[in-house]
Amino acid sequence: MAVDFFRRSGRHRYCSGVPSSERVYPMSTGTGTAPGVAPQPVGSDDLSLAVAALTSPALAEIVDLTAWVDAGWLYVANAGGSARLPVSDPDGPWEVRFGRHPLASQDPMHGVPLAAALADPSPPNERDAYPFAGRRLLSAFGDATRSPDLIVVHTPRHYWPERGGHLGEHGSLNAGQSRAPLVLSGPGVRGRGLRPGAARIIDVAPTLAALAGVTLPGAEGTALTELAGPGARHVVGLLWDGANCNDLLHLAQTGALPNVARLLAEGTALTGGAIAEFPSVTLTNHTSALTGVGPGRHGILHNVYFDRATGRQVIVNDVKTWHAACEQLRDGVETLFEAVARQRPGAVSACVNEPVDRGAHYSTFGLVRAAGNAGGAGDMGDYLPAAEGDPHASARWVQQSADYAWSTRVDALGLAQVVQLWAPGTTPPDVMWWNTTVTDTGHHGGGPYSDQSRAALRDADARLGSFLDLLAERGLLAETAILLTADHGSEAADPACRGDWGDALRAAGVRFRDEGYGFLYLGESVLDGLSLDDSAVGVASS
Repeated sequence: MAVDFFRRSGRHRYCSGVPSSERVYPMSTGTGTAPGVAPQPVGSDDLSLAVAALTSPALAEIVDLTAWVDAGWLYVANAGGSARLPVSDPDGPWEVRFGRHPLASQDPMHGVPLAAALADPSPPNERDAYPFAGRRLLSAFGDATRSPDLIVVHTPRHYWPERGGHLGEHGSLNAGQSRAPLVLSGPGVRGRGLRPGAARIIDVAPTLAALAGVTLPGAEGTALTELAGPGARHVVGLLWDGANCNDLLHLAQTGALPNVARLLAEGTALTGGAIAEFPSVTLTNHTSALTGVGPGRHGILHNVYFDRATGRQVIVNDVKTWHAACEQLRDGVETLFEAVARQRPGAVSACVNEPVDRGAHYSTFGLVRAAGNAGGAGDMGDYLPAAEGDPHASARWVQQSADYAWSTRVDALGLAQVVQLWAPGTTPPDVMWWNTTVTDTGHHGGGPYSDQSRAALRDADARLGSFLDLLAERGLLAETAILLTADHGSEAADPACRGDWGDALRAAGVRFRDEGYGFLYLGESVLDGLSLDDSAVGVASS
């Protein structure tokens, strides 16, 4: 298969480092000995101190809510009130403890369609919605050694460039940052056009498995059999990282994304898309999309987290660690590729530009591992095509943004691999997954609905068009089912909405380490070694 990209001599730098420092931010800690605050004795209640500090009205602009588990209950609280849910009953009902329920609306269709999102952008807590909140939060707390003690959820408008924040943001529990698109097309897909409703990211792997004629018996998600079933010779999953569902469907309908429109002409899309697992960040949801289980099961809790079993920080979403991300999967978790290999021994699977690749016969990061470079993909940049002159790239943003140019190069290599895998004269893969990066870059850089985010969607659409044209040329279009999704959504931050809750925690004398800016491990304040890359000092923020 497509191995020529990695057979050159000399020292290579595949993704020689993310070009913008905004993609990396340091961990925040507190020692419990803030100036003017008496040191707390061993065994003091850091949880109570932290909750009191975080739910102060002074932090309401940046803290949407905080959550924790105690004595069989899931608690949520903010400056306006508190509620709790029995751990044994993740779907409710919730008990309001005082004030207003911080998760009063859990409507998965909140902010749909585009006009509704534009009418109330990045809404405050009382006008927002938090789909499947109980199950998603409980999964984030479900790992015995990696889950935090306390979760802090940013308000949608919170802007934190000093810690890696962007104009376009995700990571929240709310609908806007959690909503990924979900488009299905081709043989085995039932119905045409847009359908009301929403699925979940954990439904993606079971649905792809159903299209491929296999099952994922351990999945928490459900195959969307009302939308699709067996019937395709080839099955392709596309992940456009960070793509805004409302905008993608709007642009497809208005002609700006003609190749997504081609998919819709032979398929269907849920207007509410697919709701990400929490946190709505990259590696957590790439993993959920390809395993069908939430972070409490698969173990990749965040882009970065602390593991008390080893006493070390784990960074999974970084150019130096992507190739090793699957080492963090918990026992008993099966990927889509492993399910295909187990149930269809003759089938071939391929995984392009995707870290969650375990079990795939061909994978980009399998080749990175085989190359044996200590820096993983970070040492192999010579394989990236030039961004300048790329026929599928928006020249304006390539010139203006180093991040955009880098992502363009990564995606150009992705397309080159796909073209080689499906080239005339080859036997194409039975199942393929293809991850696209520039869509996340564009949404971070400009925010949703911006010139930059829409340029990124158009670039991804152009590369999709090249693939669809190749399928048509080979007579495979009518034999190939395609699922298009993302790992999370995107919502606009407000540059005027600034602040860091770490200051309040330190002032309260809380002992903590804050990983990924929102996962608080209490009583842990020492910067420990890093499990995947001992030279790293931060965490990728995508």
